[in-house]
Amino acid sequence: MNRKGFTLIELLIVVVIIGILAAIAIPKFANTKEKAYLATMKSDLRNLITAQESYFGDNTAYTTGLPATMYTVSTGVTGPTITVLGSDVTAYVAHTQTTRSCAIFIGTSSLSPATKEGEPKCS
Repeated sequence: MNRKGFTLIELLIVVVIIGILAAIAIPKFANTKEKAYLATMKSDLRNLITAQESYFGDNTAYTTGLPATMYTVSTGVTGPTITVLGSDVTAYVAHTQTTRSCAIFIGTSSLSPATKEGEPKCS
């Protein structure tokens, strides 16, 4: 009797191994997506500050409403919410796929979680 094929035990062992690998990989993948959303928000805030500085160079004042030709947000990013107080600018953005948000400021009026001028931080 020469039968070829896999036994039920061999197939069950393979399914268990695949399940263990999936249990390890799925949380790592979710964490990677979260990091990508945060990187997108930080990039948008850096671009916003660059556009604000360009606008300031032309008009000697910051603005809460940048023209669409100067700045647009990435897909999924909501905001920005911009506040101008004299020579201080604060802004924050959020993302539709995460509960976290990021902020940035120029001047002396900080906006939590940002603590260093011109550096976006996320909470």
